[in-house]
Parts: sequence; C-alpha cells; structure tokens
Amino acid sequence: MKNRTKSASKARRIGAAEALCDARLALGRVTIVLKDLVKETGLSAIAAKRQLSRLRGKIVRLSPRQPFYLIVSPEHRSMGAPPATWWLQDYFTWLGRPYYLALQSAASSYGSNPQALQVTQVMTNRPCRTIKVGRVQVRFFVKRGIERTPTQQAAGAVAPLLVSTAEATAYDLVRYATSIGGIERAAETIRPLLPLLRARELRRVLDAENEPAVAQRLGFVIEACGNKSLAKAVRDWLPDELTPVTLSPAKGKRDNLPLVKRWQVFNNSSELKI
Repeated sequence: MKNRTKSASKARRIGAAEALCDARLALGRVTIVLKDLVKETGLSAIAAKRQLSRLRGKIVRLSPRQPFYLIVSPEHRSMGAPPATWWLQDYFTWLGRPYYLALQSAASSYGSNPQALQVTQVMTNRPCRTIKVGRVQVRFFVKRGIERTPTQQAAGAVAPLLVSTAEATAYDLVRYATSIGGIERAAETIRPLLPLLRARELRRVLDAENEPAVAQRLGFVIEACGNKSLAKAVRDWLPDELTPVTLSPAKGKRDNLPLVKRWQVFNNSSELKI
C-alpha cells in the first residue's frame, strides 16, 4: 500500500513544473520563482531545477545567479522572453526593491516616441547589471531617494507596472540626459510630453527632487520647446539668485558660451535656442 502511495505521488510530480507554468500563463502570469515551484508542487529544489531545465524555450532564467524564471508563451518565442513590462513588477517585488519605468521608456508609455527604443529603461535605488534575455534588454539607472519621485500605474499595461508621472519623466530626462544621448535627445522626447504636463504637478516634482541646477536646465528646455507657461512655473520655483550652469554638463568648458540670464544657463547646444 505504501509503495502504491509513493508511486502515485511520484507520478503526480512528473511534469509538475510544466503544469504550474501552464497554469500561471493561463492567469496572465509570466514569472516563477524556484521557491514557489518547490512549495506548490512538493518537488525538491534539485528536482524542480531539473524539470525547469527540460523546458528550454518555454522557460528562461533571468540571471545565472538568480532563481527567477520567465515563462515564454508561444507568441513570444521569437523574442526569447516576454516583454519586460510584463514582469518588472514581479521581479522587483521578489527583490524587495523600489523601481519604476523611466526616461524614454516612460515617455513612450505617454505616447512620446521620437525614436525607436531597443531597450527598456528602469530606475531603481542601487546599481544593477543590464539584463539581456533573448531579444529583451533592460537597462537600469540609479536614483537615491527614489521613493520621492511621483509614480503611477501605467495605463493599459498588461501587468501591474509603476511608471514615473509625465512631469517626473520630463525631469528625469534632463537629469539623466548625458546617459541617454544628450540634452538634445532629452528635449526631443520632452516636446511631445508638454501637453500632458501640469504646472502644479511639475512643482511637486521640483519640491521632491530639490535640485536647482536640474530645474534650471529643465526650464530652459521647456522654454526652448515653446511652452512659456510651464517655463514660468519652473522659474517661479527657482530662487532669485542662481548659480550659472552649462546646459549639458558633459560638453566641457564654458568659455565663450552664450549665457541665458533668465535661467543662468550657458547654452552649449547647437540645436536648442531661446
């Protein structure tokens, strides 16, 4: 009798990993953690890993050092992984760390797509290596005090996904301009966002971040893009006395650069003018 019970239990566990993955896909879930697989199937950790290793093409490990797996549906087999926006929330919940969809990826969620983006940009609170799984790439940016940045759930997302507000996105695009192709690229992405920005929410972002130098550059960019009312909201937030800054910190010396007095910005861009 005991032998029959053991045999039945063993039979139920054969294919348990694949069955659980199929069940999760049916619920719209595309992630699985080794610990959860062990808990829900009764498999040992070794047996669970062995079953997952047999599901190549259907299961992909996010990192060789992390027991976090992605479930690849038939529609995503050609990409080698589901889109990052489908699993970022689960991943960062598992890590126990804050995050949000940021920069050009966030702008894209609001309809600003001046150039095709081949990588998903994510803000978090400490350095992470770029993730490359199949054709999906995720690049991480670091922000101290990330919890101060206003975020919201992305509209129309397949899975829960935090994204910076339109105003916070515009701010970040200027703050991280040197890492995303330069201030001109940042301005190109901000311009389509301007109709979505609200002065009150922009001031909320400025209060949260409290970086006058970035605000000076942001105000300059907004004015150069043609929105004087939002530019005024930024200037009203800034102190009367400003410390001069270059528009693009990465472009070297200030010698012979024109100074825009309203913002105390040395304009070292050949494309942005006021």
